[in-house]
Amino acid sequence: MDLPQNSFKRALGAGKPQIGLWSSLSSNYTVEIIAGAGFDWILLDCEHSPNDLESLLTQLQAAAPYPAAPVVRVPWNDMVNIKRVLDIGAQSLLVPYVCSAEEAKAAVAATRYPPAGVRGVAGTTRATRFGRVKDYARRAHEEICVLVQVETKPALDQLEAICAVEGVDGVFIGPADLHASMGYPGETSNPAVLPLIEEAMRRIRKAGKAPGYLSPLEADARRMLAAGCLFCAVGADTGLLARGAEALRAKFH
Repeated sequence: MDLPQNSFKRALGAGKPQIGLWSSLSSNYTVEIIAGAGFDWILLDCEHSPNDLESLLTQLQAAAPYPAAPVVRVPWNDMVNIKRVLDIGAQSLLVPYVCSAEEAKAAVAATRYPPAGVRGVAGTTRATRFGRVKDYARRAHEEICVLVQVETKPALDQLEAICAVEGVDGVFIGPADLHASMGYPGETSNPAVLPLIEEAMRRIRKAGKAPGYLSPLEADARRMLAAGCLFCAVGADTGLLARGAEALRAKFH
């Protein structure tokens, strides 16, 4: 059995914009619903959601029959978390709160087997199709996509150094945390911050990496896509459910 190809990583490498949806409901059933909606990718969140490893596994299984590529946001830049998520078959990871090139290097190292990195070796896992993928340990890195999240002003100042780290495929700008870092907690579209994010899209592209962004506001998402964003999430399952339920109730209120 051959190593499964990572269509999401290949699309980013080819410069093809990928439109995604955030998933924080932590349910395999809701993932199966949104996986068939036509998005290019789905973010399975383990940082700001009640997701655990077993529920994440069922979500990856639910997404598997559909073209939408699952991207897993791990709870922290931690080699144990990353190892376990890779072993259950995730190929694309978003690593939060990366503030320096050194931290980006650590994130990459956690996805690589020795001698290139520190990922622990296990043979009979879902990632290896239970031992059926030939030469998995030698070739796994070819299809693993490492995305790091820049979400503070000091990290933004080191953007080029972070982009220069070998093995980093893309850099996601976290709008909420970046706003908070700059003194605007609770905001995501402040006119003092949005131009910096827009410029970051251009800086990341200039460095040869894929920029990422999340906004449920169409105008902001389109603005970042126009600036070169290559993986843009345009909404979240929690928001769709909450706002949709409110809108329906309002019709009969």
